[in-house]
Amino acid sequence: MEDLALVVADAPVVAAGVFTQNVVRAASVDYDAALTPADNMRVVVTNSGNANACTGQRGVDDTRQMAALAAATCGADPDQALVMSTGIIGEFLPMDKVAAGISAAAGQLATDEAALVAAARGIMTTDTIHKLSEDRIAGSQGDVQIVGMAKGSGMIGPNMATMLAIVLTDAALTPSAAQQVLRQVVDSTFNCVSVDGHTSTNDTVLLLASGAAEKSPASGELLDRFRAGCLRVCTDLARQVAADGEGATHLITVRVSGCATRDDAHRIAAAVANSPLVKTAVAGADPNWGRVVSAAGYAGVAFDPSRFDLYMNDVLIYKRGAPVAIDAASLSADLAARHETVIDLRMNEGQAAIEFWTSDLTAEYVRINADYHT
Repeated sequence: MEDLALVVADAPVVAAGVFTQNVVRAASVDYDAALTPADNMRVVVTNSGNANACTGQRGVDDTRQMAALAAATCGADPDQALVMSTGIIGEFLPMDKVAAGISAAAGQLATDEAALVAAARGIMTTDTIHKLSEDRIAGSQGDVQIVGMAKGSGMIGPNMATMLAIVLTDAALTPSAAQQVLRQVVDSTFNCVSVDGHTSTNDTVLLLASGAAEKSPASGELLDRFRAGCLRVCTDLARQVAADGEGATHLITVRVSGCATRDDAHRIAAAVANSPLVKTAVAGADPNWGRVVSAAGYAGVAFDPSRFDLYMNDVLIYKRGAPVAIDAASLSADLAARHETVIDLRMNEGQAAIEFWTSDLTAEYVRINADYHT
């Protein structure tokens, strides 16, 4: 069973982290948050199947032991290791199995694609597929690589991070620049994805930068290019997480534009994306625009209902406060045929815009979560 992943750097690397804002936090989250940003990390160990959350002092001690065991595989100090856990809340880690898993993973370390896929599979829980993304940017001395892996399928609700992810790069970054870039990128990607609106206790996104591709830390235009590459990788991963929502049959992209502020756009998009009625309508291929319009209306954003337009899969269905005559059967067939449904709200109140990703809500989601623990 693939239930543990080990990522080891040959030399100390820069590390940054962004974490859940749930006040109930797993031991691994508090442990990592105290150590990042940093410039001396060597290893990340992740276990799946057990969140090690709400486990008291024993959970704290087990996290520290995991870090020490992982650090020992590469001759590092315990405070050079970061820990991520995911799975069932409220159960103690089986540390004998964790120790055996770390030892086994250390013996299988490699730098090829198969090892990367194995690591991505090792962090999965209810995910149906592993999630990887890659990008390259032009550096001052050649290409700079950015590779990301993520897990997430349920208990996904934005307020960073909504899942687990590790972004690896050979870019040279200072700890402060890495932290700043990661926080900015997360805000536009993993904070714009939701499956069920439920923010986890364990959400963690880590960025590790080895500096192997550059002689000096990126700044100016090069740092901007890195940020753009990191944004592409994390956008792809965020979409993969939403598309793999538990029981999902559709990826839903909610586009909101023409708002007075980005926060307004985010509030409206999140309200639409998290509406069970919108999500079930998409599952049933029902172009029920009333559900979308009403969700936008309770988002807590002041706007003029007579000014905004609504498109679904590029079909205008609501314009300036009134419905538009459409071929409902044709649009329904289009919704059923496409894996991605695009809901596009144009508020005509300003210039701010956002994209937000979610999945439809099906009976399979209920079955998975009803049976998850018992």
